[in-house]
Amino acid sequence: MSINPRDYSYYKETFKGQTMPFAFVDLDLFDENVKQLALRAGDKQIRVASKSVRVSQLLKRVFDADPIYQGLMTFTAPEAVWLSQNGFDDLLMGYPIWHEQYINAVCEELKKGKTIVLMLDSVEHAEHIEEIGKKNDCIIPVCLDVDMSSDYPGIHFGVWRSSIFGKKDALKVAERIKECRHVKLDGIMGYEAQIAGLGDAVPGKAMMNGIIKILKKNSVKEIAKRREEIVLGIKEMGFNLRFVNGGGTGSMETTRQEEQVTEITVGSGFFTPTLFDDYSNFKHLPAAGYAIEVVRKPKPGTYTCCGGGYIASGEVGPAKQPKVYLPKGAKLTNQEGAGEVQTPVEYPGNLELGDPVFMRHSKAGELCERFNTVLLVSDGKIVDEIPTYRGEGKCFL
Repeated sequence: MSINPRDYSYYKETFKGQTMPFAFVDLDLFDENVKQLALRAGDKQIRVASKSVRVSQLLKRVFDADPIYQGLMTFTAPEAVWLSQNGFDDLLMGYPIWHEQYINAVCEELKKGKTIVLMLDSVEHAEHIEEIGKKNDCIIPVCLDVDMSSDYPGIHFGVWRSSIFGKKDALKVAERIKECRHVKLDGIMGYEAQIAGLGDAVPGKAMMNGIIKILKKNSVKEIAKRREEIVLGIKEMGFNLRFVNGGGTGSMETTRQEEQVTEITVGSGFFTPTLFDDYSNFKHLPAAGYAIEVVRKPKPGTYTCCGGGYIASGEVGPAKQPKVYLPKGAKLTNQEGAGEVQTPVEYPGNLELGDPVFMRHSKAGELCERFNTVLLVSDGKIVDEIPTYRGEGKCFL
């Protein structure tokens, strides 16, 4: 089935009579994104970032679509354990955990034959996991998280994640892991956030886009060399790595070129929030959004909607606000933006009380934390309503 253009009337008719606010996923666009992401991965496997989806049935839909999708990257231990208990496997923790109760729960799943890999980036992490693994009589697989930022004079180009920056740091932690009887090094991860999560084609920002493209180009070369040195150094120590993980939705074209990388993590590309509109090397489809209802008309051209202030995490600024998607030409006001209980929208056309305004979120993860269910749409019809994590009674972070 060909994908017809989505305009205001298309979604207004599709959701006629539906109470608002509600979240939705356009399955036709979602499935196309799944196909295009698989093509972009080249010969690498794709690990799915659950943080960006947070709907278990949609996660299953991705895995059923193509065998290139293998394994999940999860964001908390309770989430990983819950997903494991609900039929998922090959779960890589995206972030370190410390609380003994969480690691104990992981050990229970490992003893059932499931695969959950803990993330670490320090000797302290390794020693702590070893102690808990010994108590549980359990060998715990771990992944070494490597910092993929690039430092230039006066600029830290990237995010603050791991304490492992280079080969020397990595080998120090690996040496300690080698001494452990209850810790097994299963893989290496390096997330190049400054490439995967930073747009370089933002409208009206030509000069900044140019600077970011230069920084990205230089960073790609530098981090590829660093990652290769670390992976080869680890292998020379005798470790048999099951995977080397890298990348994200925004960096697939460069990460797939690295010989040592075996898999790329992808999450945001399935929904494609607004922050992923501004990349020069790919364009995916806006597959998810939410609708808020016009309840006031305070003056001509201004329509106030109920709710809508679903702000994304990270540095506070206009880019982290949701955006009005449809009707085309509508926008948030500079004074109020998107609010907790009301969101004024400026629109030169005509809207009536009770009409929907369709919004898109800035980052993929936060949308489903605000709704118990999402409506699934295909070919102009609501075909299902399925629970989010929240709708299944889960709030992990």
